[in-house]
Amino acid sequence: MRSSFKNHAARRQRLMTDMVDNAVALVPAASQKIRSRDTHFRFRQDSDFWYLSGFNEPDALIVLVPGRPHGEAILFCAEPDPKTALWEGEQVGPERAVSDYGFDDAFPLDDIDDILPGLMEGREHVYYSVGLRPDFDQRVLGILAHLRQHASSLSLAPGDLIDLHRLLHEHRLIKDAAELEVMRKAADITVAGHQAAMRAAAPGVYEYQLEAELQYVFARHGAREQAYAPIVGSGPNACTLHYDKNSRRMCDGELVLIDAGCEYQMYAADVTRTFPVNGRFSPEQKAVYEIVLLAQKAAIEQLQVGLPWQASHDASVRIITEGLLDLGILRGTLNDLIDTKAYQAFYMHRVGHWLGLDVHDVGDYQREGRWRDLLAGMVTTVEPGIYIASDNALVHERWRGIGIRIEDDVLISERGPEVLTEQAPKTVEEIELWMNR
Repeated sequence: MRSSFKNHAARRQRLMTDMVDNAVALVPAASQKIRSRDTHFRFRQDSDFWYLSGFNEPDALIVLVPGRPHGEAILFCAEPDPKTALWEGEQVGPERAVSDYGFDDAFPLDDIDDILPGLMEGREHVYYSVGLRPDFDQRVLGILAHLRQHASSLSLAPGDLIDLHRLLHEHRLIKDAAELEVMRKAADITVAGHQAAMRAAAPGVYEYQLEAELQYVFARHGAREQAYAPIVGSGPNACTLHYDKNSRRMCDGELVLIDAGCEYQMYAADVTRTFPVNGRFSPEQKAVYEIVLLAQKAAIEQLQVGLPWQASHDASVRIITEGLLDLGILRGTLNDLIDTKAYQAFYMHRVGHWLGLDVHDVGDYQREGRWRDLLAGMVTTVEPGIYIASDNALVHERWRGIGIRIEDDVLISERGPEVLTEQAPKTVEEIELWMNR
């Protein structure tokens, strides 16, 4: 087995250790997706499948059978085909899946219907997540029905399906050392992209030109995919949370909000910076920006092992509400404004989300009706914001059209929160200095 795939093998072993007795787990790979007519999107492997294998071919299948004498970790994959190799490149094949990827056994894809029933027979439980791959759902359910129809006192048929995600996604929530190494690299590349975009901003430049700066830097550093469609929103567009048209010409005196992150070796980064198009904050822009920055710092401070997930969001809400109250944008008493959620007119989203193989990564935020406590190895974004629409007649016109979000990627550790994207200019002074060198 190649050393780079030992981590995937260890994850498979850990999953099997945590499965209930006498169970089998099925993890299908992603399929190619049509982009238009007979062309495809560039293939992107299913995150769960990648986590357990590092194998990057479509339509494969992992089967985990703890205790199987002939090997517990099994891969079904395409057999090498000269014609496919000519058009699409070399395929791994079953033989190399064992030698290079650390699987105990491997079979051709065409043998699934012949071999999989035998791997499932005699097992009481099947770990499989129904609903994501309807085509494969039918094959699994068909095998289960067949086994149950032909069960006897000597050949036990699986009695129930267990949602694999509940167990596997808890594993994915805590990042191991190999994952964190890749995520730090994704963070560094993303920071470099944001720095380049800041340098390129000027009145008259189009939003898509800043997007191009990001894409160039990402690709030049080996991150050819983006973790999500980038947001480059200038002026009023900064107040649209998921704006991604990126087509407007930027004007002097406006802010531009960039929310973008690369995907490096399958792992996502997610960073937002907001800065003045002309390189200088106006007094109103600076006043709102400082509130958001203070809220982000307060939220990051709450990312401590043992504290509840909600503590970070609550800290950001208090700072933002207090700041809007000081500016006269909100009126009333601080606690009443928080209790009635008056801040949601200007801060309408949560402070962050898990980050990993998916930009909105897997893992529960609550357990048994309460916010879960933070654990070392979790990675989250922290992204408070204030958005004052340009047509908000309830707010003095000096504040209208200001949309600000500040987002970083943070690792929870026993030493305290580690901001992976700290090097992206963030204070007013840092941004203005960077843009006006």
